[in-house]
Amino acid sequence: MRHLYLLRHAKSSWGDPGLDDHDRPLAPRGRRAAKQVRRHMRGAGIEPELALCSSARRTQETLERLRLGGAVSVSVEDGLYAASADRLLERLREVPDEVGSVLVIAHNPGLQALAASLASGGGELPRLERQFPTAALATLAFEGPWRDLGPGGAELVEYVVPRELP
Repeated sequence: MRHLYLLRHAKSSWGDPGLDDHDRPLAPRGRRAAKQVRRHMRGAGIEPELALCSSARRTQETLERLRLGGAVSVSVEDGLYAASADRLLERLREVPDEVGSVLVIAHNPGLQALAASLASGGGELPRLERQFPTAALATLAFEGPWRDLGPGGAELVEYVVPRELP
């Protein structure tokens, strides 16, 4: 069984209106939410083997605050910045078969569309389809190689948002 963790970056700051979107940092609320997600991931035993992260500052700051273990391979990629669901799926299909779990930290609307497309079911699917707020984490499971991942090919195992976490 393979696991895919889709994490929308935590809340970013709009404090500097002249700042390019790509360069916006996390807001204080975003830093708190990333910490909540980190605690949840540790408590749930979520330890991805590979983290694919958009090159945007807010996604990288989200990744930093997760404090993933040293065994995680991290790839920060320009192509994940504002990527569509199709582009995200293309990238996931390039993951080597020896990798059993991947965390993607990226942006909406692509991330939400990807999660909704991949999920063949799960009790939280209707809620995920309605909203995928900042720092939301969707956990999907599937069998088979990454190259075969496609619409309806995974089960939505868990969907959490920061406001529901301790």
